[in-house]
Amino acid sequence: MIVHLLDGTYELFRHFYGLRRFHKEADPPFGAVIGVLRTVLQMVEAGATHLGVATDHVIESFRNDLWPGYKTGDGIEPALLAQFHPLEEALAAMGVAVWPMVELEADDGLASAARLAEADPRVRQVCIWTPDKDLAQCVRGDRVVQVDRRSQKVRDAQGVREKFGVEPALIPDFLALVGDAADGYPGIPGIGAVTAARLLNRHGSIESFPPGVLGESRDLALLFKKLATLRTDARLLQDVDELRWRGPGSGFEAWAERLGDARLLERCRALQPA
Repeated sequence: MIVHLLDGTYELFRHFYGLRRFHKEADPPFGAVIGVLRTVLQMVEAGATHLGVATDHVIESFRNDLWPGYKTGDGIEPALLAQFHPLEEALAAMGVAVWPMVELEADDGLASAARLAEADPRVRQVCIWTPDKDLAQCVRGDRVVQVDRRSQKVRDAQGVREKFGVEPALIPDFLALVGDAADGYPGIPGIGAVTAARLLNRHGSIESFPPGVLGESRDLALLFKKLATLRTDARLLQDVDELRWRGPGSGFEAWAERLGDARLLERCRALQPA
């Protein structure tokens, strides 16, 4: 089997701002939610049988206690923020395994689910659907891969090396050195992507760097590495069979009506396994 893991928060943002191009005056109240549900159904229609979606139930996580500049929910548009929880509820009603993350982030949820799925010998491949560079650290050969929906690229371990210049396991070190503006930490001054890759390929992880390489910035680099390292210990499922899509629950009809998209229910019923 192939296990598909989706970043629900990313998908929600993608659909919200995609709709903005066509709705200049007002944002549809559940437009992004409908978009994500349609995306999931398209995957099932294309043959996906086992799916899980991780979401940021809240934006803040344990990382905000480690670094004051780490990303928060400040600045997220109210029309988008108002769709976070409805998305989780609608996905669950549609019969999709959904993990609303609170102390951890959606990325941690995806990393944890990928680790659990990879350990199952019945799983042929794990596909993590997000372009977020953090998730590149989860790639394992061609067994756990990252899929960028925008570019339609599937990135295996060789693809990670080609893009970042380092092995997947060194992605947290790489991000610690170059920084991640989306997550709110700046990296180490004077170190860009090329220099970071060169240092990591020469010395290995930051902990193995000779003392003079980072000097007084070493502790800061290790802190940023902690921010960049995804947690894989979230207990999200006991068995990958929990990810099998078996069709919508009894409450999805009400959700389809609330969303104003009866076609969603029709498609679900047409796809529901006998």
